[in-house]
Amino acid sequence: MRFFTATIYLLLASYASANPVPKDDCNDIPAAPSTLPAPPPPLPSQATSHPTGTPGPSSSISKDKMIEVLKEIAPASAKEPCVSAAKAEGQCRSASQAAEPIIHSFEKYKITSKPEMAAILSLIALESGEFKYQKNVFPGRPGQGTRNMQMPNFNALYAKSIPELAAKIGPKTNNVDAVLDMLLSKDDYDFGSAAWFLTTQCTPAVRTALQSGSEEGWSKYLTECIGTTAADERKKYWTKAMESVKSL
Repeated sequence: MRFFTATIYLLLASYASANPVPKDDCNDIPAAPSTLPAPPPPLPSQATSHPTGTPGPSSSISKDKMIEVLKEIAPASAKEPCVSAAKAEGQCRSASQAAEPIIHSFEKYKITSKPEMAAILSLIALESGEFKYQKNVFPGRPGQGTRNMQMPNFNALYAKSIPELAAKIGPKTNNVDAVLDMLLSKDDYDFGSAAWFLTTQCTPAVRTALQSGSEEGWSKYLTECIGTTAADERKKYWTKAMESVKSL
């Protein structure tokens, strides 16, 4: 009897050893909670995060919105068709004509900061008499022109930076009127000069100050890069531009 009992015991023990109780969800005893720390939540994408005033990725600007912005900054440009000023036949452009070339300049030179856009738009609005002039008429300085009224030496540099013009400018470098005429042959060249100037002739410190959106930063841009002062007339255009570009 003892032998029979011992035999049964050994058989049961052998079976239990060969078939352990599975440790899964069916187990009556709940599993112990994990002691590993939970993974941290994913960080927000940094690709779309940009401090105020710093350039972000270039985005398409609506032509219709740009037209409205130009009409607000330069009310005279709202008139259609654009009426030429005295001694400036054929130079006038309306807001609807200027919008695309300006957008192209922002895209080409990667102008994405709203304060920089405002500085450029206010500058060309004032210098061109609200897009009526592309050459210096009063007093009539030879070679000075484009919409930001660049001096001839900068026009030569600007023309050399444009592949389509660089090959043609060689023998014409000293002919300031010929260089200017080349830049006025397309509205994209004409309206692109201010963005080119900002990105190639202004120091990083000036651009950083300008991107802050402060009046001090804008004044620094005028005095240290453009070579003029923040006169009341300029401030009027800049103030309107700063408000208007918010819609872009």
